[in-house]
Amino acid sequence: MPRHLERILSLDDFEREALRRLPRQLFGYVASVAEDGITAQSSREAFDNYAFLPRALVNVSSVSTETELFGRRYAYPFGIAPMGISALTAYRGDQVLAQAASESGIPMIVSGTSLIPMEELSGAKGSDWFQAYLPGTPEEIDALLARVEQAGFTNLVVTVDYAVPPNPENHRRAGFSSPLRPSLRLAWDGVVRPRWLFGTFLKTLWHHGIPHFENNAATRGVPVLAKNVNRDFSGRRHLDWSTLDQVRTRWKGNLVVKGILHPDDARRAVSAGADGLIVSNHGGRQLDGTVAPLTMLPEVLEAVSGTVPVMIDGSFRRGSQVLKALSLGASFVFLGRPFNYAACIAGEAGVKKAAMLLGSEIERNMALLGITSVSKLTSELLRRQ
Repeated sequence: MPRHLERILSLDDFEREALRRLPRQLFGYVASVAEDGITAQSSREAFDNYAFLPRALVNVSSVSTETELFGRRYAYPFGIAPMGISALTAYRGDQVLAQAASESGIPMIVSGTSLIPMEELSGAKGSDWFQAYLPGTPEEIDALLARVEQAGFTNLVVTVDYAVPPNPENHRRAGFSSPLRPSLRLAWDGVVRPRWLFGTFLKTLWHHGIPHFENNAATRGVPVLAKNVNRDFSGRRHLDWSTLDQVRTRWKGNLVVKGILHPDDARRAVSAGADGLIVSNHGGRQLDGTVAPLTMLPEVLEAVSGTVPVMIDGSFRRGSQVLKALSLGASFVFLGRPFNYAACIAGEAGVKKAAMLLGSEIERNMALLGITSVSKLTSELLRRQ
């Protein structure tokens, strides 16, 4: 294990270290939240609404964190959420995340805005989960799904809370744009962070050329660094539930709908044939002032009545927080930013360390609760405060 990982003792430590290593534009992109950050704050504070009620004198000499999801057993009840442009924050970042997740026994969802072709990220040492932002026409959707299927993914995650891009205010404050615009400020921020400049950016250019947005559609997208090129975010305003019906008809694998908060939307997604849901407010990056996923989790669970697995993401940083969501009835938890920071700091070793830290917290806290398996977590272990 790299020596600098020895001082990393929690997931929050990765963020503090990444702040020192990444250019301001890239750290600003990863850490960014919508407008005044009220949504993100609500997600963090929602965990404090519940307190544990542990049981004593339970034999916890054997505690299992293994969890089954879609017929596959994972080492822990958490996985890595989709994150865009990870190959700019860590060398071959998407590949690093996929391989480290596979070796850690957890799932990783490949982002539709990743910079490495999906075909290089699937397989035995990669991922079988892919997240899509659906294109604007039925023909483009069919073409993308055909490519995802051909690449070997079996779990398709469709993000539905992105009809329009969010307010870019905080991205602009950090100097970030998509694509990135060459500038003196960007160049200087790279020069004063030589570990990122040589270990990620120049190494990527030397071995792979300028990265492109590879997986938004069936064909290659625009370069991630360009002066006079813009990404096309238009064409999604008209998408509706009939679009999901089309995806269900075309896609034969597991279909997971991400970005669900309203119970009625949960019911509608299941009626359209969704095999699973992810309760999510997009990490606080979309609409500010949105309710926390943990707050809506019980209502979503009641709406679907156990017909499909209900997963969740949103500001999880501690094993205790994961256990609160599982105790409320979530089947699985996904985390994004901490794993991105971990990859930035130490590549695969960093991602594995992050998984180990979170997994250890979960196992330890289960023992302190008097629980020996994830399946025994129930709401009886919680009291609302």
